[in-house]
Amino acid sequence: MKRYPTIEWQVAGACNYDCTYCIQSKKYRKGRPKLTQLEKAMHFFSALKGEWEIKCSGGEAFAHRLFMSYIVPQLMAQTPHNISVLSNFSASYSELQRFAFLTQGRLKVFSASMHLEFAKLEEFLHKVLWFCDLLSLDNKFVVNQVVLPGKEDEALRCKEAFEQEGVRWFPQLYKIKGGVAEYPNEAALRAVIGENPGPKEANLAPSYFGKRCWAGVEYCTIDKDGTVWSCRTAKRYGQGILGNIFEGTVSMYPEPYVCPYTICPCTVPANRGMIEGVA
Repeated sequence: MKRYPTIEWQVAGACNYDCTYCIQSKKYRKGRPKLTQLEKAMHFFSALKGEWEIKCSGGEAFAHRLFMSYIVPQLMAQTPHNISVLSNFSASYSELQRFAFLTQGRLKVFSASMHLEFAKLEEFLHKVLWFCDLLSLDNKFVVNQVVLPGKEDEALRCKEAFEQEGVRWFPQLYKIKGGVAEYPNEAALRAVIGENPGPKEANLAPSYFGKRCWAGVEYCTIDKDGTVWSCRTAKRYGQGILGNIFEGTVSMYPEPYVCPYTICPCTVPANRGMIEGVA
């Protein structure tokens, strides 16, 4: 599979939602880079060789007051890179319309997280259809949703509603500290995620132990404080620090390595060709 160099950037720790099942504890759901730090981030991105995908997330990306006034327009103006975003889709219609205007031709993926604790399915779907029509997104828009144990029927209802309208729906298993939650009703889970889904169909947080991986070479994650990690699992173990974009100390790995971890909690590396042998 062809590799697509990608950076996942946490542009804000803060989030306007407070989901009971959020894997990120409240003490980390705060903080945003300041303008002077964002200017250094733009310098880092503009110096990257080639064309990258900069995937903005949080917290909630749109919760950063400078996301639409500085981050998005400057990524488009100062760099040659494409942009993606992971959002709870609570941004206003006007904000989304401006985002569509600014990123036209360079938007890779808009991933909207469905959180039924804060959003109603019918209203969310209506907004999704409006946005997809606005952008003519085709396969660039996806609704992702955590499948909670015991609430598989709830997820199935959402899946059917979105897919009936031709909207891609992407399930994620519920992650807990140390791995993935147990699902006592296997049949109910399979009805939602399918019998044997790959990383393009569902996030199962699989193991790629022993496979060569390009994380840290052509993929990395950046925290809101500017710290750069080779991947999310490396960060979990306090490993794979590549430097800090605000301090100008980033040094990527010179070559791929054999994955030493038994869980890959994010499908982005696999779906961008970073893990050899995974299509």
